[in-house]
Amino acid sequence: MDFRELKWSKAEKVAARRAFEGAYRKECGAIAAKIKEMAEAASEPEDLWRIHDVLTERRRRTDEKYDYRYSVLLFVFARLLQEGWITETDLQGLADDKIDAIRYLAGCGESGPTAQ
Repeated sequence: MDFRELKWSKAEKVAARRAFEGAYRKECGAIAAKIKEMAEAASEPEDLWRIHDVLTERRRRTDEKYDYRYSVLLFVFARLLQEGWITETDLQGLADDKIDAIRYLAGCGESGPTAQ
């Protein structure tokens, strides 16, 4: 199956956007919490630059990960599922074949992600 050529219904696009945005907000919230923790613990000037370095790296990884092109979206969802930023429940509204593909790409069985 060529995942890049799958057709997305309007309802699936809405469900996909909801899951995508929810994962993005959740991960950004985790990043914000980490940065707040680091800022509260900062006592030396070097600590500020460490915060900058962490933010820069997280921004790079986040921008790389969150790609909303339909041709790669199943792979994005598989990664988000593996990393725990979404659950299969978050994917409700997608066709069963897409959910099955995401589960397969994430290396999931019926019981959920193998890497959480």
